[in-house]
Amino acid sequence: MMNNVFNTEQVDSCAETDNTQKFRVTLTLENGAVFEGEAFGGIESLKQKDRVGEVVFTTTMTGYQEVCTDPSYRGQMVVMTYPLIGNYGVAESAEESRRPWLSALIVREYCEEFSNWSAAESLDMYLRRAGIPGISEIDTRALTRMLRENGTLRGVLHILENDEHPDIAQQTKIAQSVRTVTELDVVQDVVTPEIIRLAPENSAAADAPHIVLIDTGYKKNISSSLLRRGARVTIVPYSIAIDELLKLAPDGLLLSNGPGDPETVTHLIAMTRELIQRQIPMMGICLGHQIIGLAAGAKTSRLPFGHHGGNHPVIEVKTNIVTITTQNHNFQVDANSIPESSGFYVSHYNLSDGSVEGLAHVELPIFSAQYHPEAAPGPQDNLGLFDRFLQNIKKA
Repeated sequence: MMNNVFNTEQVDSCAETDNTQKFRVTLTLENGAVFEGEAFGGIESLKQKDRVGEVVFTTTMTGYQEVCTDPSYRGQMVVMTYPLIGNYGVAESAEESRRPWLSALIVREYCEEFSNWSAAESLDMYLRRAGIPGISEIDTRALTRMLRENGTLRGVLHILENDEHPDIAQQTKIAQSVRTVTELDVVQDVVTPEIIRLAPENSAAADAPHIVLIDTGYKKNISSSLLRRGARVTIVPYSIAIDELLKLAPDGLLLSNGPGDPETVTHLIAMTRELIQRQIPMMGICLGHQIIGLAAGAKTSRLPFGHHGGNHPVIEVKTNIVTITTQNHNFQVDANSIPESSGFYVSHYNLSDGSVEGLAHVELPIFSAQYHPEAAPGPQDNLGLFDRFLQNIKKA
């Protein structure tokens, strides 16, 4: 179903490189800060070309493979705040997409020896075959504090050959010229262009709901969460024409997560606005939540350093119930910009910074979550949102 990096036909030439040799590598940020460490993973690709991207941090303690394969990290280097990474290897069952999407992985300590019954190979080999560089022996606590104080910073990874000394001024200029995810078409990079039809393993019942999942970089566990509940799922690219989508006769629509700035996905915003008017049951996750907000007439803005990790507390307004959520996004729907005439209201808030974490319509069977109810990785407190979505479809 998914062509992924475990497919040996996709192994690149760097798979033959011996990573036992240690290479020094620098991470230079746009503010002139430099962190030096050791390279692992896609060293050959880093030798050929410096790696650039926005630098963000995630607080998730486990699930580094899910982080690597989350399409929402396209165009970004990811700092793992948990200090020991790689100790349980990688397994095909943990893939959230067809390949790793992040620009680079930044860790405090990389564990070369892994132990896990389901592991197929080391994280080093996995990233090597995907051409994704990693850097270890970095003071990730200092780097994370810098990102919290300054906001997301652009950076460049540069490998130091032999006794080379880093040209900090030059590397800083390169970092300052890095294009942000707003300036890149990262959604187009990660979507699957063809239509994919999925059915539950035990075959769907004759009256099983048909969910069309609009792909802007969906995670595998979103479709799996629907399949486990007996739904039939059709995955379509976000660029699909509305007439073609409606021919699929969806009982419900799910707008997926994905990378980048939601305001750049103009086609999907316009199509969602029309789909809302058709009153089709709808659920949005992460980027999909922001798309629903924009379609309703709200505005979005960038968070200083985003929400990335598995320990974000969210409160539901109506019940005052607090759950711990998995999150991975850089933008938010601005609460004060939601038109009262739209019928949408803020259903959930983030307890850490007060940002919007959910929307719902007062009458229509439409709601959204800024966080990830499917987790992968992280807490599964909110899997019930998929049940709510299917109940909305049943009532419609």
